[in-house]
Amino acid sequence: MQYVVKALRGNEGLIELLLEAADADDAAVQAKAQGYSVIAIRAVQQWAILLRWRKSGFPLTLFSQELAALLDAGLPVLDSLEALAEKEEQPAIRKTLTQLISSISEGHTLSQALEQLPQDFPSLYVATVRSSEKTGALSEVLSRYAEYQLKVEGVRRKVVQSSIYPVLLGVMGAVVVVFLMVVVVPRFGHIYEDLGSDLPFMSRLMMQWGLFLDAHWRLLLAVVVTAAAAMGYAVSKPGSRAWMVERLWQIPLLGRRLHLYQMARFYRSLGMLLQGGMPIVAALPLASGLLHVSMRERLERAATGIREGRAFSQAMEEHGLITPLALRLLRVGELTGRMGEMMERIAAFYEDDMSRWTEQFIRLFEPLLMAVVGLVIGTIVVLMYFPIFELAGSLG
Repeated sequence: MQYVVKALRGNEGLIELLLEAADADDAAVQAKAQGYSVIAIRAVQQWAILLRWRKSGFPLTLFSQELAALLDAGLPVLDSLEALAEKEEQPAIRKTLTQLISSISEGHTLSQALEQLPQDFPSLYVATVRSSEKTGALSEVLSRYAEYQLKVEGVRRKVVQSSIYPVLLGVMGAVVVVFLMVVVVPRFGHIYEDLGSDLPFMSRLMMQWGLFLDAHWRLLLAVVVTAAAAMGYAVSKPGSRAWMVERLWQIPLLGRRLHLYQMARFYRSLGMLLQGGMPIVAALPLASGLLHVSMRERLERAATGIREGRAFSQAMEEHGLITPLALRLLRVGELTGRMGEMMERIAAFYEDDMSRWTEQFIRLFEPLLMAVVGLVIGTIVVLMYFPIFELAGSLG
């Protein structure tokens, strides 16, 4: 669930942050961890998120790539933004760029200007830019963020693409079963009623069910629509979504994969912030928003240990936030001073493991789903025609 947090920090004035959180209290904890004093918090409704996506859809990855290219060419930040605004054709995106230009012209830094537009620039992006302003490597950090976003989207896209065929197969199978039960089976039921012949128990049961659907299809349709509306309403509520997510996490096989997916995002984000020049203690609260609530609590305890002087790898191992192979890479990073690079390697390892598991699961699930759909449809067809076979045998 997304929350808009109005907060104060230092001399920055009143700003709004857009945070992903389990609830309002969690959003407040994330904002305070970044050094803000929380003034007010409100949830962003699901319909508002969809409306804003359709309305603006700010291309953050493309913006980062283009701005980095212009900065590498030698243009100042303000001139680069003006060049991007001049060539932009979409009014909503041009408006966002114009607001950035206006804010920078008033004397704000780029990170402060981005922070005033939380609907387009998440807090992780703002923190990345702020860290680069201290090191003077803005173009490098923007390129790294664009690469990070592309890799995260690539993993998500691969999972979605792998799920398309099984979903379509399941939907089409359900449509065929509904058609048989609502249209075809009742007609056979009326025919067998007219013949007055005795039917096998399973065939008679299916025919009675088909006749019931034929007689009460309007009521059943109303029940299905009401159930779908109730489910959609429940999904739009943060508490219901949190409950469903908790149930998914409790499934052993799926829960472990969700754990690895979130750890991949966490380590990639943390590695990007470290390579941008941000200290690890300051980077942890920013990247913690990508984790599940239970994992976030463990990360807070690990961060406390790090502030007390423990090694990062030791703290993460003690609280179950790393696998044995990734732990070795972390220790190498601590010895060589290349923590950011090693964290990105850990993220790549987790992402590869997730991709392999997804491919293997889909390769196994597709034939099983086809077998189940074929078995259900075949059973319905056999039960419909079985009395005809018996009648033909008795006539013979």
